[in-house]
Amino acid sequence: MSGPARLGKYTVSEVLGKGAMGVVYKGFDPHIRRTVALKTIRKELIDDDQAAATLLARFRNEAQAAGRLSHPGIVAVYEWDEAEDLVFLAMEYVQGNSLREYFNRGTKFDGRNAVSIMAQLLDALHYAHEQGVWHRDIKPANIIIMNNGKLKIADFGIARIDTSNLTQAGVVMGTPGYMAPEQYGGAAVDWRADLFSAGVVLYQLLTGVRPFVGNTETLAYKICNEQPALPSEADPGRCTAQFDAVAVKALAKNPAERYQDAQAFREAVLEAYAAPVSPALSEDTIINEPIRSSAQHELSQPSHVSSSSPLTRSLPSGASFPDPAKPAVQTVPPPGWDAAVLRQIEQQLNRFVGPVARVMVKRGATGTTDINRLYRVIAGDLSNPEERAKFLAGRQTLKGVPPTEVIPTTVEEAKSQRAPTGAQAAPLTPELIAQATQRLTTSIGPIAKVIAKRAAAQAASRHHFYSLLAENITDRAERSRFLRDVGAG
Repeated sequence: MSGPARLGKYTVSEVLGKGAMGVVYKGFDPHIRRTVALKTIRKELIDDDQAAATLLARFRNEAQAAGRLSHPGIVAVYEWDEAEDLVFLAMEYVQGNSLREYFNRGTKFDGRNAVSIMAQLLDALHYAHEQGVWHRDIKPANIIIMNNGKLKIADFGIARIDTSNLTQAGVVMGTPGYMAPEQYGGAAVDWRADLFSAGVVLYQLLTGVRPFVGNTETLAYKICNEQPALPSEADPGRCTAQFDAVAVKALAKNPAERYQDAQAFREAVLEAYAAPVSPALSEDTIINEPIRSSAQHELSQPSHVSSSSPLTRSLPSGASFPDPAKPAVQTVPPPGWDAAVLRQIEQQLNRFVGPVARVMVKRGATGTTDINRLYRVIAGDLSNPEERAKFLAGRQTLKGVPPTEVIPTTVEEAKSQRAPTGAQAAPLTPELIAQATQRLTTSIGPIAKVIAKRAAAQAASRHHFYSLLAENITDRAERSRFLRDVGAG
């Protein structure tokens, strides 16, 4: 197997799949003894600044969006972390196939199975929307049918969180053919875009075809201006008129004319079906064997591939993998810190940012050994005033650390106390950043440019900047040489 033997604390046993933008590995968490999927960014694709920034933003967003959700119908995200020159998500390991693979295979869903899928999908969406998260890329490739017939939604990479600014009005994100009209226009998008996309999925389940087809430009025009044929007209031998009105309302061009929440959509589907609903897909419809497919999976796909996925690769002859039962290398806290204290802070921060909390705490602690300053540094990255105040208040509840004076809770107060004093507190200049980037390149290669740019945006001081860069050098001697060469050793 080409690839890492470990990612952080996780042992890697095999490659589950490779997509255009990512590699996904099967891993094992030795601490709580569970199998996970490790979704990574392929390092050869992150040499470009803009592409790297976009991919990293999506990774963080997926960790924050899915990380704050706990629902049986949503693929869980456990952790966002970095290992050497890789960024990865540790996710729930799901065995099953995407709904897209069912469609590719030509599976025809009867009313019972179509309604079961929609009921499960809309239940999970209703939960996500109530938590302030809307997916914005609902499509068959992101709907996983597990081997037990239950459904899970995957890939919250472009999800909109109620406090997120990942995308702005005017930025088009989504998948052509499933995007709502307002997404094509680049207008502000809310949870009702998910309901339109779910309407497209319903139509496809009922008829076997999508309501809108064509190239990207044709799709945009049709979705924004044309009405598709009714499901009963698209496939009269398979679909009756009982779901026509539901599909029409779900696919309304104006969000105000659609169902106003996923629960109302779900109830309409159940009312139209007017029969008992199965909690899972019927056994005779579930695909359990691997499906061979040449379809290219994008970055969104690896989060749910499994041993039965078409992305599975056979292992080289004679390949051997680390024993999952052996303990992984323990994560070492930054110098001067008690690991137990940092874990408490991570747990407090996790409430607001999800699994990315671990990386935020580690990076903040690398630049200081003062616990009050650490809280201020992290608080400066929380944009929501209420969440910032709650996080800072957690300082008083730490176990094993004496309470302290009240920490300021405004962004201005927090940021004003981030940097240390002295020569290392001098502002970063383009010249210093360029010199450090050039030196780092000799240690880790072209990715140094991306890492330096991110570190410069996060650093509270020159010393903090050099420390963030040094984190990416795995060899201890080389790390010391780097710090010495840039004047921080």
